[in-house]
Amino acid sequence: MKKLKKILVTGAGGFIGSHLVEKCLESGAIVRAFVHYNSRNHWGWLDDPALSERCEVICGDIRDYDSVFSAMEGCETVFHLAALVGIPYSYVSPLAYIKTNIEGTYNVLEACRKQRLENIVITSTSEVYGTAQYVPMDEKHPVIGQSPYSASKIGADQMALSYCRSFSMPVKIVRPFNAFGPRQSARAIIPSLIIQMLKGKPILHVGNLAPTRDFTYVEDTAAGFVEVAACDRLFGEVTNIGMGSEISIKDLARMIAGILKIDVQFSSEAQRIRPEASEVERLFCDNSKLTACTSWKPEFTLETGLEKTIAWVKNNLEIFKSELYNV
Repeated sequence: MKKLKKILVTGAGGFIGSHLVEKCLESGAIVRAFVHYNSRNHWGWLDDPALSERCEVICGDIRDYDSVFSAMEGCETVFHLAALVGIPYSYVSPLAYIKTNIEGTYNVLEACRKQRLENIVITSTSEVYGTAQYVPMDEKHPVIGQSPYSASKIGADQMALSYCRSFSMPVKIVRPFNAFGPRQSARAIIPSLIIQMLKGKPILHVGNLAPTRDFTYVEDTAAGFVEVAACDRLFGEVTNIGMGSEISIKDLARMIAGILKIDVQFSSEAQRIRPEASEVERLFCDNSKLTACTSWKPEFTLETGLEKTIAWVKNNLEIFKSELYNV
């Protein structure tokens, strides 16, 4: 296993990115955090001094090669997480996803090639698999773009693998299934459900309740990233990160309600439902490659992760605008 020394994390101010920054700092690494530039100097979740004072924060734009190249100087490992991740908005502006997710990944890869980085970890998503054709879903499962978002991530994955094959670059791809936990956008299903329940909504506004997902608590997801990066193997390969279980959205909602000891009813809203052929009906991770090649083992069950997430949302309820649905 490789000891990670000086790391660049792109998308470091986001949900998984901020947890990964924490995990890397805990390992003793020097961390440079790349966040999206804005005139207000807002660093996302890295605005918390407990994080920002322990790492170097650099503002830039993943679509800008020069800022990516500059941020990378002196690093040996890069975790590339910067991306547009909201599936609903990808129906509104597919081009934005091409520019951010594909061109942004190109910028990272090309800067890595020029600077000869030793360890390049590219973030994929289980959405690239589309609806399960068999379960559990291993890394050989076919990929299919059922949304512009997933298509852009497939393109980014293939770009990364092409750089590995064409230029002998040390590229690894991590493919997380559905992460959840503190700091996640209220657009995501778990915080959306929790917020509505905590605010006493008599009827929960939801989308499709039938699909199943494989949910992983975000600290376990971040630990998987670190384990893959530290592994002496897995170059030129894709590695899933997930629990190896599935639950329907309806049963998930009932589990959350059970933890909160409340009764719930549901109202499906058209704006929250994907186009029929675009809906991913089933995701169920095969994590055997990750567990065989690394020492990764999840520390949280779905229930314990939900309990921690509920506690965090309770303490931060005022920051959420539960009356709005934002694609």
